[in-house]
Amino acid sequence: MADWIEELRSKLGNCIHTDIATLEAHAGDKWHAAHLPEAVLLATTTEQISAAMKVAAAHGIPVTPRGAGVGYVGGCVPVRGGLVISTAPMQRIVELNPADGVAVVEAGVLTADLQEACARVGWFYPPDPASRKESSIGGNIATNAGGPRCLKYGVTRNYVLGLEVVLADGRILRCGGRTHKNKQGFDLTGLFCGSEGMLGIITQAILRIIPAPPARAALHASFPRFALAAQAVQNILQGGHLPCAIEITDAYTLAAARAYLQNDVLPADAQGHIIVETDGRADAVAAEIESISRILGDTGATAICPAHTEAEVEKIWQLRREFSYSLKATGLTKLNEDIVIPRSRLVELVDFCESMQRETGIPVACFGHSGDGNIHTNIMVPKDAQGQDVRQPADELVHRLFRWVTEHGGSITGEHGIGIAKAPWFPAAIGPTAMETHRAIKQALDPLRILNPGKMNLD
Repeated sequence: MADWIEELRSKLGNCIHTDIATLEAHAGDKWHAAHLPEAVLLATTTEQISAAMKVAAAHGIPVTPRGAGVGYVGGCVPVRGGLVISTAPMQRIVELNPADGVAVVEAGVLTADLQEACARVGWFYPPDPASRKESSIGGNIATNAGGPRCLKYGVTRNYVLGLEVVLADGRILRCGGRTHKNKQGFDLTGLFCGSEGMLGIITQAILRIIPAPPARAALHASFPRFALAAQAVQNILQGGHLPCAIEITDAYTLAAARAYLQNDVLPADAQGHIIVETDGRADAVAAEIESISRILGDTGATAICPAHTEAEVEKIWQLRREFSYSLKATGLTKLNEDIVIPRSRLVELVDFCESMQRETGIPVACFGHSGDGNIHTNIMVPKDAQGQDVRQPADELVHRLFRWVTEHGGSITGEHGIGIAKAPWFPAAIGPTAMETHRAIKQALDPLRILNPGKMNLD
């Protein structure tokens, strides 16, 4: 066994694991790549992580930070082996303080658990990634996770007031604080939001919480043409409404959902679909849903279905969650790209995707967070005669998609991050000066390049 592992064991004891089952469980995420580490630290304290980083720095050992391991871009794959440091066991909600409007949580706390704890005292933690029941706060911060409610409430970064971070040399940095305004020097807290474990290991966070809205309502509606659904998004916002979520779905996804669900919730002639949720005071929410319904009707919607009770609203969101399963049920592998475009270019994006589909015969399914332009664009990988994925033409479509997005003022990722999966496109997406700035920050905080190496094309 390597000397550095023995040294870790002498300092940290039984929380260092080298058995094959633990190594395999920490070799990858929801992306297809995996690589075994040599050891895993299942950390329960910040001090353990600090001690481990000091050993790693002394020996030049690669370290891959890991949260719940549910990312989609290979961000926690230990591509250079070495040590995985998992914060998953760190699941304490240290403090829930409505008087200050803050929650203090360890990095391994699941997002849904924090939301439920806030709800029990009448408060609200808005960030809502689809994986909230299995993703952790530390991972949400490291990827700056989003979700449907971003339109009204913003992304994870908007709720991070302070952080405790273990740096590459083992020092413990505490930045920000529990005040809602703080202009003491550089925004170090913001620097770690979206840093994908490459600048430090987040161990604890001070998060902003807000009073829970007393009521919410939703609706969903179908359109005979997708362009009308896209126009409805603009009409809702231009009409003075700011819903917490507006989700949109294209014809291919709707067809897959009809085949999968085998019911008449989605009319057979629907070529576009929209979901809108709003929240606030009960009387205002009811009036807003009525007003939005009129806007959708004037835009050409059919089968407008409002939902006013909690159960009815959840039923609509369950329909939305079925879209991804519907695409999987086609039998094709989907490459889920979380691109972002300026909202006004939504119809152009779908037209472009439909043109690629006509040209190649490869289905491209678009659905997602139209209110903020974050559209999940799914390249459906074809199969050969033996039933094996034919990746090359699908990968070429991903390249064409990313090029189109960057040429039209968009971003190649809005939620999932860069990791390994999008590293080849990252330099072109941000440009040479921004790339040099990323590398300079990385060099300043991790001069040995041991933290999460092989990601984001920063090596």
